[in-house]
Amino acid sequence: MSEIQTEFLFEMRLAVTGPFDCGSAGSGERRFAVVTGGRFEGPRLKGEVLNGGSDALLVQPGGRTLLDVRAVLQTDDGARIYVTYRGVRNGPAPVMARLAAGEAVDPAEYYFRTALFFETGDARYAWLNDVVGVGTGRREKTGPIYRVFAVR
Repeated sequence: MSEIQTEFLFEMRLAVTGPFDCGSAGSGERRFAVVTGGRFEGPRLKGEVLNGGSDALLVQPGGRTLLDVRAVLQTDDGARIYVTYRGVRNGPAPVMARLAAGEAVDPAEYYFRTALFFETGDARYAWLNDVVGVGTGRREKTGPIYRVFAVR
């Protein structure tokens, strides 16, 4: 069995609204954010994140946050790629409180990882249909930023 290797795909910056509170979900507070746009860029693809995506977050005691995101990427050459990802953002409670308050926090102070899957009917990017992606994230005032890698 071989070791896992990765290949850098792109950096993605999302613009989001909210999130707004949907109430208690038993194991935390359910919040919902709308992905209103953004950009992604890497060696093999680049373009914009289209308005209309979503992030259903589950914020647990202490600030542990589970993400469930859907978005559409549109490459600069016109292809549309549906991306879904789930993730976890967690760290010491004081660090998570600073993030929740909108403070700038060094990403080395918390854990923020995602698992991504892609779907497209565009032949130029059909290779993405067979890629499992992993991402490292950071949260900034303008929205989340991810460095996305293909698992090889």
